[in-house]
Amino acid sequence: MPISPLPSDHVLGVQLLFTPIAAALEEELGKQITEAQGILRRLLFYFPSSIGYRLPSHLAAVRYWRINLTERSILCRVSSNHDDYFRCESIVRKWADNSNQNEIKENDLNLKDLLLFLHVPRTGGRTYFHCFLRKLYASALECPRSYDKLHFDPSKPNCRLLVTHDDYSLMSKLPKDRTSVVTILRDPVDRVFSTYEFSVEVAARFLIHPNLTSVDQMSRQVHKKTGGVSTLDIWPWKYLVPWMRQDLFNRRDARRSRRYPMFEEISSPYDMQNMAMPLHEYINHPIAHDIIHNGATFQVAGLTNNSYSVESHDVHNCVKKHPQLGLFVLEVAKHRLNHMLYVGLTEEHKMSATMFAKLVGAQVLSQLKDLNFDFDQPATNESEASSSFPDPEVNESNQVEDNKDPKENEDHSVPHPELARQNMTVETLINTYERCVSSLRKSQATRCTTSLKRITPVIFSKQARLSVPKKTLKKIQDLNTLDVALYKHAQLIFTQQKKFMIQNADDALLQQKGDLLAETEIQREGCGSFYGCSWWNFLIIPFFIIIVVILFIRKRKENKLKI
Repeated sequence: MPISPLPSDHVLGVQLLFTPIAAALEEELGKQITEAQGILRRLLFYFPSSIGYRLPSHLAAVRYWRINLTERSILCRVSSNHDDYFRCESIVRKWADNSNQNEIKENDLNLKDLLLFLHVPRTGGRTYFHCFLRKLYASALECPRSYDKLHFDPSKPNCRLLVTHDDYSLMSKLPKDRTSVVTILRDPVDRVFSTYEFSVEVAARFLIHPNLTSVDQMSRQVHKKTGGVSTLDIWPWKYLVPWMRQDLFNRRDARRSRRYPMFEEISSPYDMQNMAMPLHEYINHPIAHDIIHNGATFQVAGLTNNSYSVESHDVHNCVKKHPQLGLFVLEVAKHRLNHMLYVGLTEEHKMSATMFAKLVGAQVLSQLKDLNFDFDQPATNESEASSSFPDPEVNESNQVEDNKDPKENEDHSVPHPELARQNMTVETLINTYERCVSSLRKSQATRCTTSLKRITPVIFSKQARLSVPKKTLKKIQDLNTLDVALYKHAQLIFTQQKKFMIQNADDALLQQKGDLLAETEIQREGCGSFYGCSWWNFLIIPFFIIIVVILFIRKRKENKLKI
């Protein structure tokens, strides 16, 4: 009887379960054998040759005694690991059960009072915010900034839109039965590439300063003066950018002191040792393991190091120590994606945007019209008017500025934003989005080029990614097994959303055809009697008049003939 292959999730579980145990045993055995060999060599050196004939029995006893201790040590450590594993399994399983029980499972496709955009970093969420959501929602309807829990007040009246880098644990602060969640996911390998590139890009902007002391002084002055929020305040960049900034300054100092060559042969911008941290070092760093790898899964599950939930930190630590427990986290993340209002894919940009406009945008427009919201109502304070997705610029005057949807990105060919919202349709929303995206991409490309000039010849591009060794790509995939599985699940959801959108479009077309058929049927019923059809009335009256005239003329002729 042939043996059927295991499901992919089961294979992943087996790999996650046995790989770390096998590696730990192999490492421990290697250490113990090396140590035993060292002891034997020292015994051979110190034993006199006169008792050489007795040496084998002594060595055998020493070898037996040492190996016995080694086996006992390994067994004790394995037993200790098993105890810790079962403790962690209990913690993770309990968290997973509670997470799935607390989910709201009804009316997932209907927009509720509050729209939460869970922004997974480097998935294109900033584009959706500026070019979709800000075109739909007036600033007065935006919730206060929630990044790193800054100024967030879920009880704010008329709060209809919340855009955040926080993880799903933020839902504990929100009314679950009145909140709809949307998100975008990206291929895990591309997301790691983009995270690395953006970390280097933003950190490079600070190289205009002579040293890190100058950077710190400038940052404090700007924050004190503006009171705003920059990328350096937002998770995960508040960890990744300072780390990369420190590294760039260290490498610049090394070049100046000739410890690194000023220039090196260009092989790949992802492996320029003298200019920036190579990609293969970046992905193996403890900070990357803690924040970047499987980051989408942990964010959707609510288990980042920025979580609102206290228990989530214990769960995260247990999964880091025992990767096989990640399957529980993966199932929770999948479950949450299943019940979101919308799940987009970065790689399916055009179709994702169209679906967002039709599945979410249409409901937002309908909801706001039903509310009779006053679109001219101003934001209650300055921080709310400029909320979400700030992105620092470093200009030549050594100051960091928040990028607040700049004027040059505005399309002056469209009416005033508030008037445009009142007259917005799904079609105009899509057109506005396309114009906005084009402008936004140009400004982002210009900013990126300007930043990377400070570490030339490091220039990132999709073409340059092809120069990265397959070994590094495989390593990224292996470090992001949960994200790879979650992305495949998101692709299935995306396909279902597409079918739903097409089906709704067909239903609308059928409805139009049905209305036309019904109207025709009514006309037919109306024309069943002689006077029932209006167009027949218009024809019969002139015909009757013509008959009367003909009869009148004929009567006159007959009268003349008689005379």
